[in-house]
Amino acid sequence: MNPSIQVVTRLCMMMREALPLISSAIASMDCKPDALIVDLFGTEALPIALEYNLPKYVYVPSTAWFTALTVYCPVLDGEIKGPYVDEPDCLKIPGCKSVRPVDVVDPMLSRDDQQYVEYLRQGREFTLFDGILLNSWENLESKTLEAFRENEGLRSVMTAPVYPIGPLTRPMEPEVLENGLMDWLDKQPSQSVLFVSFGSGGLLSADQMTELAWGLELSQQRFIWVVRPPTSGRSDDAFFSRDDGSQGSPGYLPPGFLTRNRNTGILIPMWGPQVNILSHPSIGGFLSHCGWNSTLESIVSGVPMIAWPLYAEQRMNAAFLTEELGVALRPEELPTRKVVGREEIEKLVWTLIQDEVGQVMRDKVRRLKITAADALSRISGSSYKYMTQILSDIRDKRAPMMK
Repeated sequence: MNPSIQVVTRLCMMMREALPLISSAIASMDCKPDALIVDLFGTEALPIALEYNLPKYVYVPSTAWFTALTVYCPVLDGEIKGPYVDEPDCLKIPGCKSVRPVDVVDPMLSRDDQQYVEYLRQGREFTLFDGILLNSWENLESKTLEAFRENEGLRSVMTAPVYPIGPLTRPMEPEVLENGLMDWLDKQPSQSVLFVSFGSGGLLSADQMTELAWGLELSQQRFIWVVRPPTSGRSDDAFFSRDDGSQGSPGYLPPGFLTRNRNTGILIPMWGPQVNILSHPSIGGFLSHCGWNSTLESIVSGVPMIAWPLYAEQRMNAAFLTEELGVALRPEELPTRKVVGREEIEKLVWTLIQDEVGQVMRDKVRRLKITAADALSRISGSSYKYMTQILSDIRDKRAPMMK
């Protein structure tokens, strides 16, 4: 596959090629499934659900806000003729927070790119399913979820129910491949360490790597940094990279960086046990690309963030974290638009770890952590209730089909 093809387009192509395998797998089952649940990149499996008379659902591992933009984008496509990023005003979604043009999802950056065609198709196909499962919960996005249920403008394009069943996050992993990492964390003061990671796909330019390294050093705060070699291409290039980190030397960092910071920082090449790290009481902040999985892992761990969006819907996530929830700081300019300087990084890190502003955010995210746990409660949890409702709806839809 051509490496210049955008990630969204690649994923859609891969899912498209897998459709015959899904159909044949279902055909070979002695006991057919009761429903078909597809990822947001698998909406073209809709005919398979119809072929086998199955209730059909889309699982969106992101926010209700992103989902609202996705299903409403075909309407915006008809209303707005030029590039979205050149619009003078925010993009309005009925009943929801508006989206600044600079924060639109990657597929909307260029209407001439194939990934925009795929995104429009997804938005239209979402509305054909029996429901959408969201990795969110009522107390986190009450306004947007209410819009899906009550707002006439949004319901005109999306009549099927939306089920917020989150937070769905990874469990802590066995303490392997940590090389003394947890022992080091155990020795650090409470809430004193900044964790820096850009997810499984995020990369920085060489210039930005240098500025980030200097910013961390100048802040004089403790840190754990998951490092990858810099990219000269797109910030999401690591998604399809085969680099296993074996060549991951620190030569791309400032000279002497490791020596000068040997007592205050730890570098982890390529990958780290993120959930284990965020759950540790010594962690006081998370500098993150704002991928939704990482964002949820930070929230359920009660850790405030520095939002550093790179691709996909991460700019929307960063806006949500900073403007709606108040649990994150962010650079003045988007990191995808300019190199963030060391002085600004130093200030962001120090503010989050040491300043009262950071403590206020820490208090807010801890309250969200409680609502996240409450949502999953079997007694009165909203997400548990919605999961139960999904199962009930599937039974109701399957009953007449089985006759």
